Amino acid sequence: MADLTDWTMVRSFLAVFRRGSLSGAARSLGLTQPTVGRHVDELETTLGLSLFTRSQAGLIPTEAAQSLVPHAEAMEGAMAALVRNASAGGDMASPRGTVRVTASEVMGTMALPAILADLRFRHPDIVLELVMNNQTDDLLRRTADIAVRMVRPTQDGLVARKMGVVKLHFYAHKRYVERFGLPETLDDLKRFHMIGFDRDDHSARSVAAGKLPITRDLFAFRCDHDVGQMEALRAGLGIGVVQDAIARSNPDLVPVLHNALELSLDCWLAVHEDNKDQPAIRATFDALAQGLSRWTDQAAGAA
Repeated sequence: MADLTDWTMVRSFLAVFRRGSLSGAARSLGLTQPTVGRHVDELETTLGLSLFTRSQAGLIPTEAAQSLVPHAEAMEGAMAALVRNASAGGDMASPRGTVRVTASEVMGTMALPAILADLRFRHPDIVLELVMNNQTDDLLRRTADIAVRMVRPTQDGLVARKMGVVKLHFYAHKRYVERFGLPETLDDLKRFHMIGFDRDDHSARSVAAGKLPITRDLFAFRCDHDVGQMEALRAGLGIGVVQDAIARSNPDLVPVLHNALELSLDCWLAVHEDNKDQPAIRATFDALAQGLSRWTDQAAGAA
């Protein structure tokens, strides 16, 4: 019987699941195909389960395999965190190691680069990784060390600090306004070209917070990526929601119904309590806290 805590078996299983073949998994791991096949066979024997079935399209995961993936990914995240923490040596005067930060697309694109550049000049030995998504469970899965989120983290085991409030309004590019005009009431928005989500309404739920009955049918341009929506707005495709601080840095954006509706999001910074005292993670957390406080202060001033 193989040891179920053997990470090599689980790593090979995940690689086959993601690549769909032994050969693809072997290439991604830098192993030989027989070695990967042996790892999967050992895991199947140990668990007493069939994990893959063969087909012309490759290896197809069974239901049992699919049910194991979240647990295998949690193990993967824990191993990655172990490696990052092991490399985070030094002291607070000269921290070194790898720190993985997760943030939304908008914050990761618009706010964090300048903040992380300041960190680079102060602590050049810290290697930074930035993951942009809207998921909220990165820290618990140990797939990231620090999270910048626009909703308050509620999971146990996290240390969270509120950085401030970000205000948002509707905006449109001046070219769009010149062609189609401006709505006079919120109800008029139905007659204009709205920019919003396609299949993932997470951002819309967070921003609207019950203030608007937002559905997919409202939008004339649909995209599930925040930056894609922002670029569509700047190109003149329609009316969309933007942080005031970002809109003020784009003089061609025109406020829409500014006095009719104001939306807001809280900005939070979170770290797992087990990692908060690692020198590199602590230095990065402190730099993000300072920078995000300035960002939200500027956003409040721009409103």
